[in-house]
Amino acid sequence: MKLEYRTDINEVTTGMLEGFFVGWPNPPSEEAHLRLLQGSSYRVIAFDREAGKVAGFITAVSDGVLSAYIPLLEVLPGYQGCGIGQELVRRMFVELDHLYMIDVCCDDDVVPFYERFGMHRTNGMILRNYDRQSGN
Repeated sequence: MKLEYRTDINEVTTGMLEGFFVGWPNPPSEEAHLRLLQGSSYRVIAFDREAGKVAGFITAVSDGVLSAYIPLLEVLPGYQGCGIGQELVRRMFVELDHLYMIDVCCDDDVVPFYERFGMHRTNGMILRNYDRQSGN
């Protein structure tokens, strides 16, 4: 498996985004997924050219001056355990290295993953409108 990591998503189509958001009760459609990639301030994708699909992605929303928030990091189940998530985070941090703060809100079981990148645990607050989870 040879993956290409890109920030350009011009060639990405909805058919290349199948299988993400596993376990979400109301997951975004492939169309909504493409819109969220397009609307993100920054994004990095892992593209499997041989299979013709996106194997993983990470997004960031930023003010472009001081801060960025990373809302999504996803790797397709069949590609997990190969270091793709780590490489996506590493590349995103390169994209964001000019900023003062980079924030991630994550579940406790994922905290050790982000700590490997020098991130620190903190308190946070969230509001979730699950009836809008699909993005439609």
